[in-house]
Amino acid sequence: MLWSMSICLVSFIFLFLMALFMVMMGFYFIMNDMVVFIEWEIFSLNSSSLVMTFLFDWMSLLFMGFVLFISSLVIFYSEEYMYGDLVIDRFILLVLMFVLSMMFLIISPNLISILLGWDGLGLVSYCLVIYYQNVKSYSAGMLTALSNRIGDVALLMAIAWMLNFGSWNYIYYLDVMKNSLVMSVMTGLVVLAAMTKSAQIPFSSWLPAAMAAPTPVSALVHSSTLVTAGVYLLIRFNSVIVDNKLGKMLLLISGLTMFMAGLGANFEYDLKKIIALSTLSQLGLMMSILAMGFPKLAFFHLLTHALFKALLFMCAGSVIHNMKNSQDIRFMGGLCMQMPLTIICFNVSNLALCGMPFLAGFYSKDLILEIVSLSYLNLFSFFLYFFSTGLTVCYSLRLVYYAMTGDFNSTPFHPLNDESWIMLKGMVTLMIMAIVGGCMLSWVVFPSPSMICLPVWLKTLALTVSLLGGWLGYKLAKFSLSCNLQMLKFYLMSSFIGSMWFMPFISTYGVNYMPLMLGKYVYKSFDQGWSEDWGGQMIYNTSVKYSGIVQWWQNNSIKMYLISFVLWFIILLMLLL
Repeated sequence: MLWSMSICLVSFIFLFLMALFMVMMGFYFIMNDMVVFIEWEIFSLNSSSLVMTFLFDWMSLLFMGFVLFISSLVIFYSEEYMYGDLVIDRFILLVLMFVLSMMFLIISPNLISILLGWDGLGLVSYCLVIYYQNVKSYSAGMLTALSNRIGDVALLMAIAWMLNFGSWNYIYYLDVMKNSLVMSVMTGLVVLAAMTKSAQIPFSSWLPAAMAAPTPVSALVHSSTLVTAGVYLLIRFNSVIVDNKLGKMLLLISGLTMFMAGLGANFEYDLKKIIALSTLSQLGLMMSILAMGFPKLAFFHLLTHALFKALLFMCAGSVIHNMKNSQDIRFMGGLCMQMPLTIICFNVSNLALCGMPFLAGFYSKDLILEIVSLSYLNLFSFFLYFFSTGLTVCYSLRLVYYAMTGDFNSTPFHPLNDESWIMLKGMVTLMIMAIVGGCMLSWVVFPSPSMICLPVWLKTLALTVSLLGGWLGYKLAKFSLSCNLQMLKFYLMSSFIGSMWFMPFISTYGVNYMPLMLGKYVYKSFDQGWSEDWGGQMIYNTSVKYSGIVQWWQNNSIKMYLISFVLWFIILLMLLL
């Protein structure tokens, strides 16, 4: 156990110091408007050389700093959360491999090295999702891996398409891609890859399924690593997709994803799945503002979201830990009396998610909604933005009502307490960042102030829909029994909304089950059927038959051959005469 504790501590210290260094370097680069390319020639043979290229600018350095900071706190948190695990060193090494893959993805201006990080994330995430070895985890891991393979294949095809340029350093060719009709194919492939990784419709079902992983992994995956990889890739490719039909399509799909996730979370009772659906909703928000051509805003929200979402998952993990692994919010209640410090952190992160003024989420979310109000946008997309914002506050208040207030709904003899000091240290550190991180980042990312002039009703629209959504969420939760009985009258509608528009069924059967069954039938019909019967098996049976005749012929004595030869000779003569 000493080794496992030491690996947690050493990993935490190393990652934390690296995070501080990266953030400081990011601030230095943004102040001095610097970009550094590093080309490392791995080996050279005759005139061919294998070169690894790294891109360090303020965006990659800040993002790496945030990923390393959250990873360090998650590893520190895991020391207590995963205390009973006999192979915690394996868990920590998997998390470190995960972080390393994300680093590769962030600093690569080259599609080949991006694929290394991209596939590394996919493979290690599969290992982490199936970490608790049971049938449900295996199914979730397979759904995650196969859904992400679609994006991996799209990225491989984009790499093949890049051969038209003679180099895979996409960063040099963005302007050419923008003006080239042929290269719009490659842009489409990159958008498809980003949609699978960031779980946009119709690839959304893997994201709640990935909740089968341990909670520290969920905190890392859903804040700053796996699901944000697609958003980060599109931030780099943003100049290509803005004035394009792909941008309009992405705006519609991401808006619908945001709306679908917000609706689904209001029908969900699993604590981790509610938070996962809120991640999906925020990813839709980032993608939609990207499609409108504001990559800096999307990046700003990506960083602030990473802070409060990691904290939200850590608090949920602490609650689940104390509830003896129960995740159903209907069994909770009155937690603010039993675990006050954890619930303070939980509520701060929840309010930051809702866009409570002067918390981290407010600075990015409110700015995004004001820019949307200021932009030239159709009514449907405008409705999706603001209605989804209201739904976010709705499911957050519903969660607070079920879990924090009222009476405790589980067994009377319960072990709820706030004595998990190691977990609390990690959570309090993140809570401080979730409070002050937004304003600090806004000063750095947007150093020159900008005035957004809107009418009063449009300026206060975000606040109005948030208050309305909160009120509705509280009321629906308060009268939950009568509401649930009323919903039985609309069973098909509520099951449709509550099951993410039947996407898990479509994904499970359409993406996984049907192709595998088709493969089985093709294999049995062709490889083990006609091709076998007319191919290998037929050759084998024919050979056996004729070799038997030859064997029988050779087993007889020479006298029999002579007699048969004479008889045949006589018969032939008689026929001729």
